[in-house]
Parts: sequence; structure tokens; C-alpha cells
Amino acid sequence: MQKDISIYIDKFYLYLKTNKKYSDNTINAYLSDIDEFNSFINKGINITFEDISSYLSYLYNDEKLSKSSIGRKLSSLRSFYNYLVKEDIINYNYFNDVSNPKKGLVLPKFINEKDMSNIMEVCMGDNPILERDRLIVELLYSTGIRVSELINIKLNDINFYNNEIKILGKGSKERIVIFNNTCREALYNFINNGRKELYKNDTGYLFIGRNNGHISSKYVRDIINKIKVKAGVEGKISPHVFRHTFATDMLNNGADLVSVKDLLGHESLNTTSIYTHVTNEQIKKVYEMAHPRAKKE
Repeated sequence: MQKDISIYIDKFYLYLKTNKKYSDNTINAYLSDIDEFNSFINKGINITFEDISSYLSYLYNDEKLSKSSIGRKLSSLRSFYNYLVKEDIINYNYFNDVSNPKKGLVLPKFINEKDMSNIMEVCMGDNPILERDRLIVELLYSTGIRVSELINIKLNDINFYNNEIKILGKGSKERIVIFNNTCREALYNFINNGRKELYKNDTGYLFIGRNNGHISSKYVRDIINKIKVKAGVEGKISPHVFRHTFATDMLNNGADLVSVKDLLGHESLNTTSIYTHVTNEQIKKVYEMAHPRAKKE
């Protein structure tokens, strides 16, 4: 990579880290995409629309990347060159003239009622491990929080009086999520029983891992996978699937889109609206089963 552009990439890194407060994984993905593009064109920051066209042709025809992968790379590069324009380093961002490739709608996976019941069933018990596992499942499903948010919950974030938890979400943005009485019971049991047996040194985190910090996201995924197998649930289920299930079930049972958006911590309604496609699909199935002229012979 040329020396002159590396200076601006270093500044962009600080911008993403300090101003945007992106995670290390997100920043590394951005920098990797920028590095690949500049290695391909090998001409620094002064690029043309033709350079972008050549790169896209390379990604499509030579690398045979998926539309989603190409879209991600374009988004990274568009952000970088927008930053360069913002800092008056270049005059124009040609990536703004290029649209991300259109891709088919991929509906989020969610857990059906029967499988959810089986998952909850295998987590029932009064030993510390089961109390912990039940609480993890209850929190993910009852609040729709991300796994990264779950592992960072501290005891003083929990408000039992109002059934609320203060969550630190993406970009270090705080929000309040609500839990139901079933989740409240699981919280109370674990904090007052299982948690005291599992953790000898209380560092304030709800779930404590190695070196007295919080547990890892991978550890939670491993727990979910073991629960899934024990419950006899087919297919892959990640912690994020519980988030999808929370949103889908909320909308199916009458919640409005804006409320679900706020509970999920989405910045835009467009992000939340993907779940309306899921509920619309369910409505179609009900219609096809119930309406005399829609029933399949």
C-alpha cells in the first residue's frame, strides 16, 4: 500500500474508533476492504470512476464474490472516501455514484412456539448451571438484547422495581429494556442462589467469566448450542435468533414497529421493518389455510 494513503487510513482508523465508536472487528473489516481496493488500483487516494468499475469487474468475474460481500466492500470504501471529502483531502467521492448490488430479501430466522417451549423445558431445574442457562435464554428472548449486550450486564444495571435493565448498546449508546415476570423470577433465582455458588469473586457482572471479567460471546453461543441439542431442536440457533424471535413475536402480538425499534436499539425503522416481512408471511399462511378460495387443493 502506498505511503501517502496509509497516513489517511491511520486517521480514518482513529475516526472510527473515537468518533464512531465502532468495535475492533468492524474497524478491521473496514480497513481490510480499503487495503484490498488500494492494492488492486495501486494509485493512492486519487481514484476515478473507471478504477471503481475495474475493481467491481474483478470482484464479480475473477473473485466471484456474492452480492452481499461486494455490497459490504462498497460500503466500507464509500465511508472511507466520504471521510476524505469531509476532511477536505479529496473533492469528490466517486463511490457515491455506485449503488450496492441488489440482493434478494433474506428473512430472519426465528424459533417457533414448540421449539421455544422445549428449550425452556430443558433449562428448568434448581442447580446453578441450569439457573444460569435458563436466565440466559429468558433474557435473550424476553428483552431482544444482543449477546454483546447480555454479557456486559452488571447487577447495578438491573431495576427490579420497574422490571428494567440499562443496556449499553452499539456505539456505547444506552437504552432501557423491559423484562417480564417470568424473566424476573429467573433473575431473582440466579442472583440469590446459583450465582453465589458459581462465582467466588463478585466483580459486579451478572455473568462472570475468566479472570473475573464478563463471560464471552462464544461461551454464550456454546451454551445455546448445548441447550438446542438437548431440546431436540433442528437447525442452527444462535443467540441472535432469540433477538429475531423476540421482534417477530412482539409484532405478531400487536406491538407497533416504533416500540419494537426502540426496544431493539435500532437507529432506523428500515432495520426493524425486516420483521414485518416475517409477520406478513405468517399472515399469508393463515389466509391460505383459512380462506375458502385460497385453500390449496
